[in-house]
Amino acid sequence: MQLIRFRRMFGLFAFFYACLHFTTYIWLDKFFDTQDMLKDIVKRPFITVGFTAFVLLIPLALTSTKGWVRRLGRRWQLLHRLVYFSAVAGVIHYYWLVKSDVRLPLLYGALLGVLLLYRVVVAFRSLPKGSGDRGSMAR
Repeated sequence: MQLIRFRRMFGLFAFFYACLHFTTYIWLDKFFDTQDMLKDIVKRPFITVGFTAFVLLIPLALTSTKGWVRRLGRRWQLLHRLVYFSAVAGVIHYYWLVKSDVRLPLLYGALLGVLLLYRVVVAFRSLPKGSGDRGSMAR
């Protein structure tokens, strides 16, 4: 699949968008009022979930270089699986944010569901043939 070449770029664009979104919130909506932001995070679940999605993206963006991939080895792949949780949290954030017309958040959720299902199918197809054998587990 040709899209795999652009995976890192898509991830960094998503982080850039999240940074712009968060900056708009803290600057234009809250005017850097930390107390008001903390109250908002506790009071409004959609902000809590959105903030969680953003925080999960930070280590992914920081470790997206080839040097970090080399330094972290297999742990890099484990760390970057946080993107699945962040994507789900982003869809929930958008769904809870919208008050009346939820068609677009549901569409994004459906697209994310299809992409995640595709990842699961590909992962199961790449398992060795004997890995599902119960007899080998008992030994």
